[in-house]
Amino acid sequence: MRNRLKRCLFGIWVPSFVFALTALAPKASAQVGQALKWQTPRDSGGAAPSSEALHALVEEALAHSPLIVAARLHWEAETHVPIQESTLPDPQIAFQSLSVGNPVPGNNLQTNDFAYFGYGFSQDIPFPEKLRLRASVAQKEAEAARQAYQAQQRAVVEQVRETYFNLFYLGKSLGLLRQTYGEFQRVAHTTEAQYQVGTAQQQDVLKAQLEMTSVLNEEQTMREAFEQGQAELKAVLGREQDSPDIQIGEVEPSAFTLDAHQLRKLATTASPVLQQAEALEEKSAESLKLAHEGYIPDFSVSYMYQKTGARFPDYYMATLGIKIPLYFWRKQTPAIDQAALENGSAQAEAYATRLSVMSQVENQWIAIQTTQRVLKLYRGGLIPQAEATLRAATATYRVGKVDFQTLLSAEIDVLRLKQQYYRVIADHEIAVAKIHQIVGDAR
Repeated sequence: MRNRLKRCLFGIWVPSFVFALTALAPKASAQVGQALKWQTPRDSGGAAPSSEALHALVEEALAHSPLIVAARLHWEAETHVPIQESTLPDPQIAFQSLSVGNPVPGNNLQTNDFAYFGYGFSQDIPFPEKLRLRASVAQKEAEAARQAYQAQQRAVVEQVRETYFNLFYLGKSLGLLRQTYGEFQRVAHTTEAQYQVGTAQQQDVLKAQLEMTSVLNEEQTMREAFEQGQAELKAVLGREQDSPDIQIGEVEPSAFTLDAHQLRKLATTASPVLQQAEALEEKSAESLKLAHEGYIPDFSVSYMYQKTGARFPDYYMATLGIKIPLYFWRKQTPAIDQAALENGSAQAEAYATRLSVMSQVENQWIAIQTTQRVLKLYRGGLIPQAEATLRAATATYRVGKVDFQTLLSAEIDVLRLKQQYYRVIADHEIAVAKIHQIVGDAR
């Protein structure tokens, strides 16, 4: 009975799990390769340095990301508006024909001094301050578009970095899960041997199989997230989805020495999001000034030369027109009220943006400080202690001095602590990337 149970459990279950691990995701296994195995923070194991690989992706995103290209073209388009707004309206050229006694042009031109051919032009002339203010409003709009372009650059770069660091964590987790699966296989063989001689229980064999299944399930979940991250990163970079997968290098925590006060000071002067909000606030202030100018009349001038017959003197006519804001209570006054409300809204929006930027800086600085302390705990205590516990449990289990559950718990502790360690590294670098998005250069 015992031999039949052994053949059922280890002759069918274990090979089927091994087949599932190799058959479900052979492509991702080949791509991740040796770079996903556990390595100490100082040993990249031949993997591409993260700084070089990530720098290349950032440069690619800045050059080819559709989001950045769209923002840049919009900004460039806005720079052509101020000169249009500061230019006078197009003049009008007029031709007249006044005939006497007959609608045919030129009739009685030589016999009647009322008949003539007229040539002239007219020009509308807004009050000079209006042209300046219109140009100023357009200039502020262009400045806001420039800041939006810079903000888009930093947002795309931050997205590239965040996705890259998440892929680093997922890749490391996949490697750890494969390594742990192999460890569970060795434990299963040890348990089988002990079961054959009666020193292990049937529940230990089943527990080993259950943990192997759990590892396979988690591995598939991690692989799904890894492939989704690859798809997201390709989209940000402007690559097609059928392009080769992006290789992920080693990542080590970046040094970060700025304090919260320095970061807040930099944010107030270097955040493009804040500068965009301030430019829109200035634009609304100029729009309010322009609305007040609506009470001032505009002008128009025209000149006409009238050619009569040879026996009669020619006529010359100059005209000056004034546009009277007669319906000011229906047009100019509501326009001022509208501009004043929009100016108040822009001021509140700029203040809210400033508070948001300061909050983001503070939150990311706190995250950086926390992850730096946690990394020291993992490196200096948790992971070395867990590995030492696992080695001791493995050695004593083989000679039957500890139970199976102790060995299993030690294996799982090492797996979880290493996963958490890589998660903290990724979170640290993501926080640094977000700081750079707010106060640093896009690169």
